[in-house]
Amino acid sequence: MRILKRGLLFLFVLVLVAVGAFLIFAPGYVERSRNAIIPHDPYPVSDAAQSLHDTLVVGDWHADSLLWKRDIAKRGTRGQVDVPRLIEGGVALQVFTAVTKSPAGQNYDNNSADTFDNITPLAIGQLWPPRTWNSLIERAVFQAERLHRVADRAPDRLTVITSRAGLDAHLAARAEGSTVVGGLLGIEGAHALEGDLSNLDRLEDAGHRIIGLHHFFDNELGGSLHGVGNQGLTDFGREVVAAVEARGLVLDLAHSSPAVAWDVLEMTNMPVVVSHTGLHGFCPVKRNFEDEIMRAVAATGGVIGMGYWGHVLCRDATPEAIAAMIAKAVDTVGADHVSLGSDFDGSVTTPFDTSELPALTHALRAAGLDDTTIAKVMGGNMVRVLRARLN
Repeated sequence: MRILKRGLLFLFVLVLVAVGAFLIFAPGYVERSRNAIIPHDPYPVSDAAQSLHDTLVVGDWHADSLLWKRDIAKRGTRGQVDVPRLIEGGVALQVFTAVTKSPAGQNYDNNSADTFDNITPLAIGQLWPPRTWNSLIERAVFQAERLHRVADRAPDRLTVITSRAGLDAHLAARAEGSTVVGGLLGIEGAHALEGDLSNLDRLEDAGHRIIGLHHFFDNELGGSLHGVGNQGLTDFGREVVAAVEARGLVLDLAHSSPAVAWDVLEMTNMPVVVSHTGLHGFCPVKRNFEDEIMRAVAATGGVIGMGYWGHVLCRDATPEAIAAMIAKAVDTVGADHVSLGSDFDGSVTTPFDTSELPALTHALRAAGLDDTTIAKVMGGNMVRVLRARLN
């Protein structure tokens, strides 16, 4: 009996050690495999490109860094974005987007909303609060809380922007030499509302200002680009769009179906964004809206955020490939309507992390874009849209 008890005790301890090791090491392993950087020698950055980059207001519409178990206040050894690397890359504005649900086996063609959700085990495995384990709205609020905590701990390096006045104060400080990063919050898919418009109040109170309607599946608002039927806006979706417009929030069409995009464009007068995408005329895949929709987005005064990963480029991801797509986008929709939308830390492999953004400025100059256009693409257009929308 004593031997049996000792055996059971040993087994219990072994299980505890295994669980502990899983909780400690598994999240890092998962992220390293999901958010890789292509191995590379240092990219060329001319003195002229670096000098230009140092004068730019650099802004990026989309990073999923708050999803992962690491402290973005510290320079990481994995992933693509954290505050130190944003500062190194000269980034003035970074949108941090809350991912709240993602279907297993996600792909760009079609996904069922009933498919097993990848974020649930990630939330549990990363020891998020139990309130987030079965609530999409709580996941969005929790990720916002994470960003606010970083800003509270390091106000000399990060501030959270929620208003036009806050944006202008931040940019004025940057013009005087501040290196503080301005973080903005958004949601990747309004399924986080859980079908209840009153939850938009909770998202606003948490600091979210960019509202994506969809992610990889159809939801209560209508069809996803990767759903099962190219459905348009539902009545609830129209309510949400109208509320976003009335409240001075930014509406993001990334991952929405073409039918939803057209419905939104027909019912609103605000500039809208497609936060992280490619250009169909450069890379004709389903993930990239056809150019007709992108021109209609531009006609609202909105912008399209150019992504950094191979699928939206239709070729190996390099600074030169991204610059070539940006140049094509400028030709297609105009210099005032192209932005950066990296999708950093969004389960994509990129050619560089955010600290290496001067390499993109160099590549844009090499692609023949003039300095005024580069300034617009790298952040000026983003600032214009934010000023037009934030209260």
